[in-house]
Amino acid sequence: QVQLVESGGGLVQAGGSLRLSCAAARRTFSIDAMGWFRQAPGQEREFVAAIRWSGGTYYADTVKGRFTISRDNAKNTVYLQMNNLKPEDTAAYYCAKHQARSSWSLSSPTGYDSWGQGTQVTVSS
Repeated sequence: QVQLVESGGGLVQAGGSLRLSCAAARRTFSIDAMGWFRQAPGQEREFVAAIRWSGGTYYADTVKGRFTISRDNAKNTVYLQMNNLKPEDTAAYYCAKHQARSSWSLSSPTGYDSWGQGTQVTVSS
């Protein structure tokens, strides 16, 4: 178990930008990827983006071209830069640590074993 803390959420107008950060208390053995998920009220948690420890990135089609995931290994922190935000991006955003050697796709929450408490992003029109 690794404690993850998200920050950077807030209220922004459509077309604006926010940068979320996810700080890990410490690295875990054999960590292979970190991911961002989001969940709106009454909806299932959905995949947003993921980044492998080696640097490879993956995005949901709904955010591709607008969001960028990155990481700073020295700071044990991953980021989600969100540009051109839309009202439909409104949700609680969670970062998560992917379980090493999991057979699940990075887009599936099942393969993640540590989760932050979430940071709220609200986009007004």
